[in-house]
Amino acid sequence: MILAVLLPGGFTFSLYRYLNPPAAASPTADPTPQPKRPRPSEKERPDSPIDAGEYGDWNFRLGSVTFKAEKVGGWTYDSCAPVDRHGVLAKNRCEHAVQLAYAAYRGHLTAVQVIMSFPTMKAARATAGRLANSSGAVKWRRDKMLGTYVYAKRRVTSSGRYVLLTVVTADRTAQAKATRFQHYLHADRSNSFLFRDPTASD
Repeated sequence: MILAVLLPGGFTFSLYRYLNPPAAASPTADPTPQPKRPRPSEKERPDSPIDAGEYGDWNFRLGSVTFKAEKVGGWTYDSCAPVDRHGVLAKNRCEHAVQLAYAAYRGHLTAVQVIMSFPTMKAARATAGRLANSSGAVKWRRDKMLGTYVYAKRRVTSSGRYVLLTVVTADRTAQAKATRFQHYLHADRSNSFLFRDPTASD
């Protein structure tokens, strides 16, 4: 499902919520990154609270597809209050949150990801559904986004006990690359949560 929202100032967001990986529309369609276990060098610690320090620069490779982004900021919150604008997260018992900021293509594209953890998969799914209909419910670091842009979109999905919001802005130089970049960045991070808490349940 895709929902486009036009906000004041011309900032347009597209909300994507996947229940199943999209089928390839043609032989040239972008493949969706498949879940893979984190490499030993990654710092993710199963069953521990998420922490911004776990995540570094994003270096992605899948066949001939490669992306790189520099981590330019990270914030760890003991609760979800700092990113909860309308109480949606509190209502669904959000436990912890992390924000990550990235820059790519020499600063012509920026991305912010907000990762929110919940006590159950059911709570995470419910929250993702609510966020799909409330574009302003989560506060993210707008100071890490481009001030002038031609591309500005967001994606939100749940994966296990986590909800992931990915916001990307790009100027004209990186506009043509922004959609694929956001697709892979969001899918790669979302897939990693499937192995973080393997015993998570509803």
